[in-house]
Amino acid sequence: MESLYIVIPAYNEEENIKHVIQDWYPVVERHAAGGVSRLLVIDDGSRDRTYEILQEFCESYPLLEVVTKPNAGHGATLLFGYHYALKHGADYIFQTDSDGQTLPEEFEPFWEQRKQWDFLIGRRWHRQDGKGRIFVTRVLRLVIWLTFRVWTEDANTPYRLMHADTLRKVLRWVPEDFHLSNVLISVLYCKGPYRVKYLPITFRPRQGGVNSINFKKIFRIGLQALREFRNIEKALERVGNIRQ
Repeated sequence: MESLYIVIPAYNEEENIKHVIQDWYPVVERHAAGGVSRLLVIDDGSRDRTYEILQEFCESYPLLEVVTKPNAGHGATLLFGYHYALKHGADYIFQTDSDGQTLPEEFEPFWEQRKQWDFLIGRRWHRQDGKGRIFVTRVLRLVIWLTFRVWTEDANTPYRLMHADTLRKVLRWVPEDFHLSNVLISVLYCKGPYRVKYLPITFRPRQGGVNSINFKKIFRIGLQALREFRNIEKALERVGNIRQ
């Protein structure tokens, strides 16, 4: 049986976290692998009741694992979760976010195709999160092409299934605490080359609370990431093959 870790970062999500757990827990139950699989939620130093609510759920949800840590941002929290899942023996790692924008009922096609692909990622179809964020995605796609010469349909989608063996190799190229870690992971899978497939997914508006990432932050993170992208691309050119 193959174990599944569903990795969900959470920061100040007291309005959403209860529903997110209730939505995604049945998925990990269906793929429990004899009780080894986990719904892993990482609290990124929330200032509200997010961690408290998560602890309450642990009493009646045995496959729920909750970890808290000092606030470090979304990208660093994702990296923490990926390394945690690998360290604890996950065969497959799936990631989504804690804002309720994704649908658990769209997970099964990803799982069914896991043997044919190293990296299955959602392509947000009929997005409902605003024109501004759609514009950011398009700009990011162009930046990735200009920097890495790979075409990514939707590099930052929080709906991705990865095999542990390939993720472990890819993570060696991701700097610690990298802000756009999911973006870089997508790039590295596409550039690898690994077997990559996009599947269409629904992407709803945020279901509650306030997004902690505003456009000023996005711009600042983007500039920093662009500089780091260039350094990583130069390193990749020197080595030549990230599958080694």
